[in-house]
Amino acid sequence: MTITITAFERSPDRGNGLARDMRVRWALEEVGQPYEVRLLSFKAMKEPAHLALQPFGQIPTYEDGDLALFESGAIVFHIAERHAGLLPDDAAARARAIAWMFAALNTVEPPVFDRALARILERDEPWYEQRLRGLEDSIRKRLDSLSRRLGDADWLDGAFSAGDLLMVTVLRRLQGADLLAEHPNISAYVARGEARPAYQRAFAAQAAVFKAASKG
Repeated sequence: MTITITAFERSPDRGNGLARDMRVRWALEEVGQPYEVRLLSFKAMKEPAHLALQPFGQIPTYEDGDLALFESGAIVFHIAERHAGLLPDDAAARARAIAWMFAALNTVEPPVFDRALARILERDEPWYEQRLRGLEDSIRKRLDSLSRRLGDADWLDGAFSAGDLLMVTVLRRLQGADLLAEHPNISAYVARGEARPAYQRAFAAQAAVFKAASKG
């Protein structure tokens, strides 16, 4: 059976590859697995059929035969474990790549995502500037540490892995901000991820959904 994932029918990221189905699309492209996409409206995401797959009413989900998964990180991990190309064969290197997957989602992403939300939802609040400064201070600390660790390497730990895939998708939320520009090696790292053919295919597929919805 063909893998099926879910995605926004009309993504709030306006086709810029920031919605989390992008991670799953990219992973599937990297390992050469075909997939289908079931597009959902915001209303459909809260209906029983989708909540049976994703109890929090979000996207993406992943279905492959009898297996149904939610949470983009868990889905990418499953893909990486099942298909060659996203995790090293060496046990120690594999464990380190998995650690970077957790680091991307648990250490780097929270303040990055909170900043993005604050810029949309809290801009008119009296505490907005203080809130933004606090979040950006947290992000800078994370980026300083990441920059030191990355150095002049192409990827976080040897060859490209699922850890890099998730980290790049997290960091892309900072594009256009001074925060990312402060670290040229991280900016170059993100650009390398975006230049990968699998990324380009995934981005084009996601962007096409938004373009089609905009014409409707």
